[in-house]
Amino acid sequence: MRKLLCLATITIGVVGQACLPTPALPATGSPAGPNALSPKEASAGWLLLFDGQTTFGWQPLIGSPWTVQDGALVAPTDGPSVFRADTAFADFILKAEMWTDGNASPYIRIYSPPDRDPAEPPSLKGANLVGPPTDPAKRAAQTGRWVPIEITAQAGNARVRVAGGRAYPVSREGHNPSVIALCSDGKGTVRFRGIKLQPIGLKSIFNGKDLTGWKVIPGHASVYSVTPQGWLNVKNGNGDIQTEGTYKDFVLQLEIISNGPHLNSGVFFRAIPGEFWSGYESQIRNQWEDDDRTKPVDYGTGAIYGRQAARKVVSSDNEWFTMTIVAHGPHMSVWVNGYQVSDWTDNRPPARSGRQGYRAEAGVISLQGHDPTTDLSFRNIRIAEMP
Repeated sequence: MRKLLCLATITIGVVGQACLPTPALPATGSPAGPNALSPKEASAGWLLLFDGQTTFGWQPLIGSPWTVQDGALVAPTDGPSVFRADTAFADFILKAEMWTDGNASPYIRIYSPPDRDPAEPPSLKGANLVGPPTDPAKRAAQTGRWVPIEITAQAGNARVRVAGGRAYPVSREGHNPSVIALCSDGKGTVRFRGIKLQPIGLKSIFNGKDLTGWKVIPGHASVYSVTPQGWLNVKNGNGDIQTEGTYKDFVLQLEIISNGPHLNSGVFFRAIPGEFWSGYESQIRNQWEDDDRTKPVDYGTGAIYGRQAARKVVSSDNEWFTMTIVAHGPHMSVWVNGYQVSDWTDNRPPARSGRQGYRAEAGVISLQGHDPTTDLSFRNIRIAEMP
């Protein structure tokens, strides 16, 4: 049964967690390597699913874990294996590069994510998006070299392009949202690298002109305004501004700038409408210890505040950065400039507020004014709800 599942899997490289890689963004104007994003890609909302050095954000579903070697995710050769990402996405563009020695059969496969218990695996009824060519000549042409793959998934369908060839349709009906998995039959060498994803279908929730669609909680010191450049600015604190709409499972992307040293703020989600500083919080604080960005102060930017510290502070003060928050059921993850900094599952008993326990219900998005030193701006705020 498991061998059949693996042989019906998909081709995309993925690996685990461990040591921390160098920054995801190269210097401005320098080319991006296979496991890095250019500044243009980061601002466009692309996310690295594999950082090139660790398997952070991935876990084995079947067989042995995949490993990292020379900047690639490498499948084990002791039997069939499926290595899957922790984070679910709905509509997206996925790019990756795959290498095989021709003996193994690699696949890229999607599964439906678990609903509540993270110890429960996704449904083993998945859908293949990419598999080895059946034509011997095509298979030989893809052997021993890095083969580019691009997948565009929308609603119940996907379009796949391998090695720059003609795009072909694949059904993903019943697997939206999806977690992405890499699979190998273990009969040879399979490697993946350059695995990156761009969420698509996001809609703006800030018009850049006024605060329509947002509500400021009264009785607090923060001043929320729209700048002449069309940014949502918050000064002073404490304070809280919330969306009028509520969101449960979603991908949220926004750009942020901290206009001072080590300023403190946060993006709350699944927060209780009209209640001050409720819900889960993705922290904003660009500060670290001992010139070491892997030692965040006060959890660090992109952390799930009070729950999981950022594994690295990627962003800096006085520079715009892009934050991506993905929430699906009990699982939450955050990327900063396309680099994943948190990957957390809420195993606590259910509660009314995410501050006290697991909150599954929809809630508002809110932006925090923390204290009298607060001076931050937000722009390009957009969200996509998951089915």
